Amino acid sequence: MTTDTDLHTLTGAYTLHALSYEERALFERHLSACGTCADEVTEFTATAAKLAAAAAVTPRPAMKHQVLHRVTTVRQAAPYVPRTPSAATLRRRLPRLMLAACLAAAAGLGGIAVREHDRAENTAAQEQQARRQTDELIAVLGAPDAVSRRVPLDDGAGATVVVSRTRDKAVLVASDLATPPTGKVYQLWYDQGGTMRPAGVMDADRAHQAVVLSGPARSASAVGITVEPVGGSARPTSAPLAVVTLPV
Repeated sequence: MTTDTDLHTLTGAYTLHALSYEERALFERHLSACGTCADEVTEFTATAAKLAAAAAVTPRPAMKHQVLHRVTTVRQAAPYVPRTPSAATLRRRLPRLMLAACLAAAAGLGGIAVREHDRAENTAAQEQQARRQTDELIAVLGAPDAVSRRVPLDDGAGATVVVSRTRDKAVLVASDLATPPTGKVYQLWYDQGGTMRPAGVMDADRAHQAVVLSGPARSASAVGITVEPVGGSARPTSAPLAVVTLPV
C-alpha cells in the first residue's frame, strides 16, 4: 500500500512521466495539498524546459547537400508494419520516453544529433558510453526514492542535487551557469567525512546541464562545486561556489 511518506518520494518519477496511471492519479491528489512536493515538481519541470531549449542545434549548411546525395545512393528498406500498441500502453510509454530523451539530449549525455558517414572509428564507443550515462541519468531522476535540494548560485544561476539512495547515485542539474575562466572548468566533489572526493567535471561550454556524479553517493553528506584547471584536480584548489547538503 502506498503511504503519504511514499508519495513524497515520487516527485522525480512524476516529472519524468514514469508513474502508472493509478500512481499518477494518487500523487496528483497528494500534490494539490503538499507545498513541498509542488515546489520540487515545479523545479524539475522548469529545469527540463531549460535543458530542452539548450539542446537546439543548427546543422551545417553542407548537411542538406550530403543528405540529398545519399538519398540517391541508399536502397529503400521494405515497409515495416509494426504491431499497434494499445491505448493504455501508449499513455504509459510515450510521455516517459519523450521527456527522458529531452533530458538526455539537453544534458549532453544523449546520442549524436546528426550522424555522418565519415565519423571516426571511435564514434561507436563514444556513443555507447554516452548511452550508458544517459541511462544512469534517467534512472536516478526517475527513481521512486529520488529527492532533491536546490541552491542559488551567483548571477542568477542555480544548482539542484538529486540523489537516489537505493541506486547510490547523485545528479547535479545546473542552470544559467556562467562560462568559467579560460583554462578552467567546474568540478564536482563529494564531501565524505570532511574530505572532498572528486566526483567529475562539468562541460565548460554548457550553461544548462545535468551531470551524474562519479562514485557512490551513500557515504557522502554533501556535494561541492569549485573552479579548477581543465582536467580537474585531485583536491580543491579554490573556495567552493556552493556546497549542497545531500537530501535524505
